[in-house]
Amino acid sequence: MRTVRLLAAGYLGLSILTFAAVIALRDHTDIVTDAVWVRTFLVVLSSLAVTFFAARAAKGSRPALKRLRILSGVMTVAIVVIVALPGLFPIWLRVEQAVCGVLLLTVFLRSPRAFTELEPQEA
Repeated sequence: MRTVRLLAAGYLGLSILTFAAVIALRDHTDIVTDAVWVRTFLVVLSSLAVTFFAARAAKGSRPALKRLRILSGVMTVAIVVIVALPGLFPIWLRVEQAVCGVLLLTVFLRSPRAFTELEPQEA
């Protein structure tokens, strides 16, 4: 679970840095569109959720691990669509999203192993 937590923290850090860049570049409407604002804000929210679920799962919560797996899978699919669609987002955001996608895909792929690492919870 340590690796999954580090990947989630990386996703959170990258998301926050990207949102900070959007705030800093807000006057450049050619590269910071309304869609960029919405997307980066939603990514920060999802990265907070992924990090929270990873922390809870590391403490032995099977429901949190299940939610982590679902959210990381759904977000990975959404990112693939965003990266693949031409013109929807600027290239810099699509590259950032591709990096986020790799982090989340790795979280998703490593999650099944984490189930075996968890000790049974008390009822």
